[in-house]
Amino acid sequence: MLGTTVIIPTALVPQMGGGNDEKAQVIQTLLFVAGLNTLLQTLFGTRLPAVIGGSYSFVLPTISIILAGRYSNIPDPHEKFLHIMRGTQGALIVASTLQIILGFSGLWRNVARFLSPLSAVPLVALAGFGLYELGFPGVAKCIEIGLPQLLILIIFSQYMPHAVHSQRPVFDRFAVIFSVAIVWLYAFILTMGGAYRNAAPKTQQHCRTDRSGLVGAAPWIRVPYPFQWGAPTFDAGEAFAMMAASFVALVESTGTFIAVARYASATPLPPSILSRGVGWQGIGILLDGLFGTANGSTVSVENAGLLALTRVGSRRVVQISAGFMIFFSILGKFGAVFASIPGPIIAALYCIFFAYVGAAGLSFLQFCNLNSFRTKFILGFSVFMGLSVPQYFNEYTSVASYGPVHTGARWFNDIVNVIFSSEAFVAGLVAYFLDNTLHRHDSATRKDRGRHFWDRFRSFNADSRSEEFYSLPFNLHKFFPSV
Repeated sequence: MLGTTVIIPTALVPQMGGGNDEKAQVIQTLLFVAGLNTLLQTLFGTRLPAVIGGSYSFVLPTISIILAGRYSNIPDPHEKFLHIMRGTQGALIVASTLQIILGFSGLWRNVARFLSPLSAVPLVALAGFGLYELGFPGVAKCIEIGLPQLLILIIFSQYMPHAVHSQRPVFDRFAVIFSVAIVWLYAFILTMGGAYRNAAPKTQQHCRTDRSGLVGAAPWIRVPYPFQWGAPTFDAGEAFAMMAASFVALVESTGTFIAVARYASATPLPPSILSRGVGWQGIGILLDGLFGTANGSTVSVENAGLLALTRVGSRRVVQISAGFMIFFSILGKFGAVFASIPGPIIAALYCIFFAYVGAAGLSFLQFCNLNSFRTKFILGFSVFMGLSVPQYFNEYTSVASYGPVHTGARWFNDIVNVIFSSEAFVAGLVAYFLDNTLHRHDSATRKDRGRHFWDRFRSFNADSRSEEFYSLPFNLHKFFPSV
């Protein structure tokens, strides 16, 4: 969780007017709420070993709130930070209602019923491959640290288990811990040895282990609590923009949930269980708004890839991990030490984790007829547009400092720019529409799209294993049945 937990607040808090103290507190809060949301999701949501954490989908509307005119006249940076944080909280609280309503009302269940293996391929694949810009470009920011991390992780996880025959899968399970510990120590030695003493400021920021500013700023013990920044403020335009980000996160989480079920060796998600998980994810965004994390929640893509790397799909392991997240968020100094891991090390992990999630999407092609030109068109067109459309939006924004949609209504601009900047959302939307409208009633189409393989999992009771994987604890499934 160190990637999104540290990177997102590090990027947003300085723009909000906060310093190292505020950054450390936001990171603590984000990690604390992520632990709570992970426990809630694994206990009452999908029950899958899915980690819930920060989402890059919410960064764009948060930046829009930061740039709002009503905050520009506040001279005191700390006061400006508090006002912007309260505005972000209000937008998140309103945005959470979207997923809560779609999830618990069963509306998303009805949408998921029309999902086939063919339309799931672009959605799941680009949930991982669509984050390519966070991989090797991040490694290259400090190549002498990032590249060794990537190579050592591959050696430990892929080669060592076959070279060193052991009764227990040591290298498979602990490849991440071993490789990160080795390269982190190596980076610490380079830092203390003065290798970056005369380096450029950006190089020092990415390579040194003492540049985060969090160890000194983080308190020893601090328990995050609701409304710690003050009472939230509400603005209709900002709420609509954040709701767009919530909807994008909902679609991306659907793909990641499917990947998690795949790697956890569970049966394909029944639509009712997926809808229940979406509802609890909405509650997670509500908690983000109440506690003030400056960011919304989604299913952690990197931890979905970690399931594949470690071959550990245990719900209990993830719940224990959530306990550690809460523990390290309360004991701020300990969490800040872990947050000193240089970013290129995290980016190297992303290269493996995101690739695994993308591969989970491609694996659904085994259910589809790849000799069908209908399949080829839907697959190729949706993946291409999923990569090409967001690339246009991102390039336009980087050059013009605003998105292609630039009307007088800022909230409308944010909605459209947020939606079409997500690779997984665009690819999933195109594939879902084409798969459900293009010759869907032809007799051969049903088999071409692989729908007959998923028919038995369309309802909760159709497969006896669903109760083992997805039924609620404490006999709650008797009062909240899944259909």
